[in-house]
Amino acid sequence: MSDNNVMKGGLGTGLLILSAAVMVATFGYVIFQLNTVGHAAFNVSSKLPWGQPISTYLYFALASSGLGLIASLPLVFGFKQYYGIAKRAIFLAFIILISGMAVLALELGHTFRMLWAIPFNMQIQSAMFWMGVFYAADLLFLLWKFQKMEAGDWDSKNTKIIGIASFLGVLLASGNLALVFGMMSMRPFWFDGSLPIYFYLTAVTSGMAALVFFSYLAYGFDRSKMPQKLQNALNNGLPKLFAAVLGLTILFVAVRAITGLYTNNPEVYHVWADYLFASPVYILSLLLGLLVPFALMMSRNLRINPQVQVLVSVLTFGGLFAERYFFVVGGQVIPLFQGTWAWNMIQYTPSATEWALTIMGSAMIFTLYVLGEKFFNLSAVPEQLEEAAEAEAKATA
Repeated sequence: MSDNNVMKGGLGTGLLILSAAVMVATFGYVIFQLNTVGHAAFNVSSKLPWGQPISTYLYFALASSGLGLIASLPLVFGFKQYYGIAKRAIFLAFIILISGMAVLALELGHTFRMLWAIPFNMQIQSAMFWMGVFYAADLLFLLWKFQKMEAGDWDSKNTKIIGIASFLGVLLASGNLALVFGMMSMRPFWFDGSLPIYFYLTAVTSGMAALVFFSYLAYGFDRSKMPQKLQNALNNGLPKLFAAVLGLTILFVAVRAITGLYTNNPEVYHVWADYLFASPVYILSLLLGLLVPFALMMSRNLRINPQVQVLVSVLTFGGLFAERYFFVVGGQVIPLFQGTWAWNMIQYTPSATEWALTIMGSAMIFTLYVLGEKFFNLSAVPEQLEEAAEAEAKATA
């Protein structure tokens, strides 16, 4: 079968050079700022310690988890119609998590100290300690599972065990990440026992957007050039799943918003009324980033249209990035230990260094992605399924 993957040719090389140049330039700028200005290059403070770099890490980490959960459909639960997306989903989950960790590392005061300070201090009562443990395990299992698929081993007993372990690792990592926020009773906007469910749901939504976009990018946004199994997934199951998770995400956001606006806790109410819904950017992110994509994907004809699928992916990217930002910052705008009785909502705007860090992480994803498309067959499926797909294509030709 001829390979129509445009990332293997000149277009991919051009994107690789561009993304690598952006990554190096922004990385250099961030390093220069951190070495000359220090952490003051970020517009954060002791009152609002977590800014856009943390929301960027959260966005990348959950998108990676969502991709891992999507890949588990064929690899763990046996939905063979999704085999065409499994290998690319695993690879994307790996590189997006690596990029998120790079952003987080540069946000910390001592980038390399975390390599020994976090594991060897053994702060086992800290959710952040377990976040590091679980995401490190997640990264290891993703790499191991990808290596198995690259070797052509999709269904052996060991591969299935690795797939199950990876699935559990994703659940533990993203669920524990939710607890980093959800157990903070002093931050009422975050303090929510249902937060792990919300993180799982939005993780799959952002992971689905990444998978659809990068699958189309690999073939020049032309679905007819894709392998048959990938075409089948984008024609049938994936659009329906995308529509479902978008709808559930909207439902969960609505429930959180209604609860926040009707609560008798003034700290939660004021975040929703005077910060989130007072922001045109937040309202626009809900409309264009969630409601419009959901409306498009609810149409039977539109959701299988390639242009609509790409548009929905891009809109969802933006909408969920904004959601992560407003979630992280919104939990801190009410002054800690003062609350609404010492009313003065904290103001925060990301600095140029923080934006550079976000751009660096995004450019790193594109750089690693193109390298992956060039050196691996990310659309590969088990050999017997590939033969069956080729026979089916010839029969219908």
